[in-house]
Amino acid sequence: MRVRKSAPPGAPPPSQPELRRRARRVRRGRLAALIALALPMGLTAGLGQSTTASAAAFGCAVDYTANDWGSGFTANVTVTNTGDTAVNGWTLVYAYAGNQQLQQGWNGTWSQSGRTVTVRNTTWNAGIAPGASVSAGANFNYSGANTSPTAFTVNGVTCGDDGGPQEPEDAAVVATPSSLAIQSGSTGTFGIRLSEQPAGNVTVSTARTAGNTGLSVTAGATRTFTPSNWNITQQVTVTAAATGSGAATFTASAPGHDAATVTVTQLGEAEGEYEERFIELYEKVKNPANGYFSDEGIPYHAVETLLVEAPDYGHETTSEAYSYLIWLEAQYGRVTGDWGPFNDAWGVMEEFMIPEADEQPTNSFYDPGSPATYAPESNDPADYPAQLDQSVPVGDDPLANELSSTYNTDDIYGMHWIQDVDDIYGYGDACGGTAGDPTFINTFQRGPQESVWETVPQPSCEDFTYGGENGYLDLFTGDSNYAEQWRYTNAPDADARAVQAAYWANQWAAEQGNQADVATTVDKASRMGDYLRYAMYDKYFKEIGNCVGATACPAASGKDSAHYLLSWYYAWGGALDSSAGWAWRIGSSYAHFGYQNPMAAYALSSDAALVPNSPTADDDWDTSLQRQLEFYRWLQSDEGAIAGGATNSWEGHYGTPPAGTPTFYGMFYDEKPVYHDPPSNQWFGMQAWSMQRLAEYYYSSDDALAGEVLDKWVDWVLSEVTIGTGGDYAIPATLEWSGAPDTWNAANPGDNGGLHVEVTAHSQDAGVTGSLANALAYYAAASGDTEAQEAAAGLLDALWANSDDLGVAVPEQRTDFARFDDEIYIPSGWSGTMPNGDTIEPGSTFESIRTFYHDDPDWPAVEAYLNGGEAPTFTYHRFWAQADIAIALATYADLFGE
Repeated sequence: MRVRKSAPPGAPPPSQPELRRRARRVRRGRLAALIALALPMGLTAGLGQSTTASAAAFGCAVDYTANDWGSGFTANVTVTNTGDTAVNGWTLVYAYAGNQQLQQGWNGTWSQSGRTVTVRNTTWNAGIAPGASVSAGANFNYSGANTSPTAFTVNGVTCGDDGGPQEPEDAAVVATPSSLAIQSGSTGTFGIRLSEQPAGNVTVSTARTAGNTGLSVTAGATRTFTPSNWNITQQVTVTAAATGSGAATFTASAPGHDAATVTVTQLGEAEGEYEERFIELYEKVKNPANGYFSDEGIPYHAVETLLVEAPDYGHETTSEAYSYLIWLEAQYGRVTGDWGPFNDAWGVMEEFMIPEADEQPTNSFYDPGSPATYAPESNDPADYPAQLDQSVPVGDDPLANELSSTYNTDDIYGMHWIQDVDDIYGYGDACGGTAGDPTFINTFQRGPQESVWETVPQPSCEDFTYGGENGYLDLFTGDSNYAEQWRYTNAPDADARAVQAAYWANQWAAEQGNQADVATTVDKASRMGDYLRYAMYDKYFKEIGNCVGATACPAASGKDSAHYLLSWYYAWGGALDSSAGWAWRIGSSYAHFGYQNPMAAYALSSDAALVPNSPTADDDWDTSLQRQLEFYRWLQSDEGAIAGGATNSWEGHYGTPPAGTPTFYGMFYDEKPVYHDPPSNQWFGMQAWSMQRLAEYYYSSDDALAGEVLDKWVDWVLSEVTIGTGGDYAIPATLEWSGAPDTWNAANPGDNGGLHVEVTAHSQDAGVTGSLANALAYYAAASGDTEAQEAAAGLLDALWANSDDLGVAVPEQRTDFARFDDEIYIPSGWSGTMPNGDTIEPGSTFESIRTFYHDDPDWPAVEAYLNGGEAPTFTYHRFWAQADIAIALATYADLFGE
């Protein structure tokens, strides 16, 4: 298990968004500066490295931070090359004054002899260019004092400390978390430390400065920090009176430092045990020591690092995780009345996951009359790179001018789908960025058969620094002249979930009389929903319905290219070189039922606070709502489960589907839209996620069609769920499909008697179970179905019986990890390197271009399996799963109380 590193100076955890913004401003602007330097012949691969000749002198600085929880701590060291020459291989040595004992380390080879600690580079981070840095971390146990080391050497050279002990200009007190909820008669704690090393001792005083007088500091009212322990978190204890409720502000202040504030809320009588469980799980997730968040406050995909799913590393993150954070904080606001964390969550998402203007710099060159050049998709990764074909007609983009006029910008306000939070791949310094920063990347690029185990990760900003001669572009798209460029892909289900959460935040805040507290964030959610309409369009803006033949299928004008469903993605990109600017945008022809969100469509079409500002947006979302409801009904199997989806472009190249393929408004039925390895509708999680949204909508609207679909779906689900005792339960896991739906006739829908599903495996997937309980709770509240309510409660109880110190989780045996040896398709004659030096060439495997995994503490168990041993078993704490469970607990408490 990897525990969260403490925050380096200027980049504190979620409690202080202003300090995060300062750090972010330093990182931002690099791309704009890079573009300004661009010459017509293009950028050089060496940008970012010093071009000034000087004496070959080596110098170093070491930044050491620690996150302490009393009996152990996480140490994080950042080594900066302050000299004039690159380092190829480094060894860091320092010593502790106490009994600190190494447990495990990462991003370096850690060892300890007595009190002396040695950290050596791995194979992938051996090089440190002048001015560049590398970071490594480790967990230690200790007792007694935990004084930070002050002397460091690298390769035998004594290092500075990034500035010494002078009083920093922006010194601040840092408090974590920024919000805390306490039951009456109970206590709670938050941590404080300093953001920078002080010149001398600093005493921090903490006191209630406003609000509920029933809350008071009972321990830690004064804490002293020294030049040695300034970054070691110390605890402040707050106690709530036996009766009463309400919030108070506690301020932690020190001379010469910006103060930190913490909002502490005394809860009244909880709405039953489920609300108490929500608060308990919420506090586990938000506890910095538990490792769910990066130093910047970004939610990781999981606490654990060795995890391959859609993200191929546990400390990557997705837009999905950000949206779950926003939803989690909306529920926290409902329970506590404190809306600061909800607004902060949206702020973190906006800051780190929506590309800023300098990261999508050439949108002004976009021509809505020529959105993108056509390139066919293929079922076989070996058919790539796909050749661009200028002869295929593409339609007009009807949204671009409307959005530009409404918001006075050509930029897109939507999340990119995946981010390398810790910069494990090393693309952070591409396009003039900073190594180690959260970095936009891409993975899937080569059709539906490309598994995550067969991907080549690449930077979203492609300046040819890494990869081959043309970076990574010529692995995916064939072109006569490759250009340096940026490109992003949006996952519409995540943006829609963020809008869904904002709807409920607005409703709950209004009930509390706090609507003004969330108004700014809700307005941003409305804007996101405006841009989300790009997910409603055919990939190349061709006409919807019976679209066969890339050349024959007509290019559309106006909104004839809109299918009004939430498709698998929309994407946008452009040139880095503004002197030869161009930009493109595409929608997607594939619509999966699992991505639909009628709750978001309902909010964006009918809630005055969320209806977008563009003139046609409310009508579009109203049409989308009705189309999504029909989509569910069209895809419902004879048993009740919902089948895959539909496409306007058969096999991604407007091919001819098999004779008799059913259609939905002219789009062809697709059992497994987009991905086939594994099939995209095999996982039961898609059922739980999507039908939870439908159940929310049914609860909010009493829509008869939604109720009809849910009645049948819930009966099927309950027949496949078992709930025992002591945490024993099972839900569907793997689905197998046969047959097809009837062609859709809105006036006379068929019964789909030939479309069938079979549950071939069950599991205890904790996150999916939480989502299922949430769906059943909303359905029960809307319909009065007591069996559904009892099942929701039973599943939540079973989940809670599987609690541990970090959250709720069950062991998983990972036989799929045999695929670490899977070969990745690389075209003959192509060669290149990953940033860590791993070679990319024909015969490369998933593991061979990700050798950083060898340094993971869980790697030996995987390696033993690859060598013929037993499949490893791990217990994962995925952020989205913990959020899904916590949200379900809060939902049940809200709908049913005890």
